Amino acid sequence: MSTGLADNVRKYRRTAGLSQEGLAEVADLSLSTVRKVEQGGHVSMETLASLARALGVSTSALFASEAPKSVLGTEDEANRRYLAELRRALMPPIGLAAPLAEAGEAGEVSAIRQGVQDGHALYQADRYTSVARKLPGLLRSSEAAVLILEGEDQQHAMVARSHALLLTGKYLTQVRQYDMAYFALAEAIRLAREAGQTQLAATGVVGLCWLLLRQDRFDESEHLAAQTAGDVEPRMSDATPARLAVWGELWLRVAAAAMRNNRPDEAQEARRMARTAGGALNSEHAEFPAHWSAFGPVTAEAKAIEDLSLIGDARGVLRRADDGPLSSNGLRNYGKLSANNWGRHRLDVARAHVVLGSHQDAMDELLQLRRTSGEWLTHQPMARRVMTDLLKTRKRTLTEDMRSMAVHLRVTG
Repeated sequence: MSTGLADNVRKYRRTAGLSQEGLAEVADLSLSTVRKVEQGGHVSMETLASLARALGVSTSALFASEAPKSVLGTEDEANRRYLAELRRALMPPIGLAAPLAEAGEAGEVSAIRQGVQDGHALYQADRYTSVARKLPGLLRSSEAAVLILEGEDQQHAMVARSHALLLTGKYLTQVRQYDMAYFALAEAIRLAREAGQTQLAATGVVGLCWLLLRQDRFDESEHLAAQTAGDVEPRMSDATPARLAVWGELWLRVAAAAMRNNRPDEAQEARRMARTAGGALNSEHAEFPAHWSAFGPVTAEAKAIEDLSLIGDARGVLRRADDGPLSSNGLRNYGKLSANNWGRHRLDVARAHVVLGSHQDAMDELLQLRRTSGEWLTHQPMARRVMTDLLKTRKRTLTEDMRSMAVHLRVTG
């Protein structure tokens, strides 16, 4: 954590007339945690949300002087090469006369669309290296198609290129290449709007709000999602599943940003709107890029449970984790969460187990996620926090599974 954020916490604490001990008591944190924050140490978003509530400010106010940090999501040399190639395809040098980048061969619009679907299947399977290898060709062929086609054919090519850019932004956000992801998503939204595809543009906004959340830009994420949700609000009697889904996803973004920004009333209302959308669907629906991810009543419930995790209600998380829409019957009736949302939900469960001292239960959750989504797990800060807390609070000797998981997540000590 930078000194800017530490200075803000110290400033608001003094404004509130609190000592470090007083802030620790009001925030229900240890004194050592408050000291760590004010010394510029790294702490979780949950801790910062607790501090914001105790200080009576929005969480984003604590980040007011922070500059966004670009974080490389992959470490090995092969992935670095693929990312460099992707950067060249996405952001070529532009001169006065002509592009200086390698020209792509125009692809058939149908082939571009199929390529996006194939790439998204790889993304869902956590095969990120394969996605990075596939995207440059899609970007170049779709750009060339837009340039050489005319009239209605060009409109179709613009939509196909927007699809390719959405997938690019989704992948790049996942691996924390935020500047590149912003460029891809902004261009996808622009092309969709130019082609008159409002819902497709709204899908891009859902992705952009996710990116803003990851950069701790809570105010911007909440306001953009709420404004767009108002713009695309469907008529429930005749709305398509995809339109209901993208509207519900926007309300999920509103709720997530508001909750992290110490605005619980706004978050609660947004969750209600998301449940309305999920209830109208009555099942999980997945159709990228018509909307961003799977959405339905199960997703709406899982994200509401995420709020409980954020405020530290571990018992509440476990009480609802396998109940209602998330029970066996609920999943059978409504459908399953997307792989990523399921993983995030089970990380909330794992964290709740650690908080309550159930170390083996927490490990069981992590091990299951490693078996089903091992690559995805390495990109999750929550997984590293769970493992770090487990290592700190474990009194007995670590098991072999715990040592192996720590290595997998690159967690030490």
